[in-house]
Amino acid sequence: MPMTKSVRTRRRFAPIAALALAATLATGLVGCAEPFNANVSRFSHELPAPAGQTFAVVAEDPRNAGGLEFGQYAGVVAEQLRKVGYVAGDPATSDLVVEFDYGVDKGRDKISMFGPDPYWGPWRGYHGGFYGEGFYGRRWGYGLYDPWFNDVDVTTVYTSSIDLRIKRRSDGQRVFEGKAQAVSPSNRLPYLVPNLVEALFKGFPGQNGETVRISIPPEKK
Repeated sequence: MPMTKSVRTRRRFAPIAALALAATLATGLVGCAEPFNANVSRFSHELPAPAGQTFAVVAEDPRNAGGLEFGQYAGVVAEQLRKVGYVAGDPATSDLVVEFDYGVDKGRDKISMFGPDPYWGPWRGYHGGFYGEGFYGRRWGYGLYDPWFNDVDVTTVYTSSIDLRIKRRSDGQRVFEGKAQAVSPSNRLPYLVPNLVEALFKGFPGQNGETVRISIPPEKK
């Protein structure tokens, strides 16, 4: 059947439409920060139910004791404990001693590849849309079999973590251990630590020995 003029017009401008779509999607990806997950592990044994028990947050690492930064994060932990019913007390006489530590590593590079899929032909992508997988290590195909779309994006990601241990002052027995760890593009502790603390206390004290994943909102630029 002979090709009509209208069909020829659509095919002629198909690459332009696909190119515009690809550029729009790429712009959206660059400008959109995504949430990430924290792995939260919790263990408890004879943790007293909140009934007026007092607590004090102390630095597990002696180098942090008395520091202004530690004091800020200790306040975040104390606020969460107050929310579940415990009462802030004097470090020398409190019923519970809460040992707290935090940190972030030096980071490592993650590679994201952008470009056409080798299984796609020059036009199959235009009819089939685009695909992508994950936030890190993703590979995007926009359907144009064109080297212009082959790109590699290297992003530095950091592993941050907090550790929290609660013990009875009377006999030193540990009654709770918790850890929250996350991999994210940020290494800013003032942003990371409060979010990890919030994740650790979600559903506190949780199931003994269970590890859960808690979503953390992206850092505001």
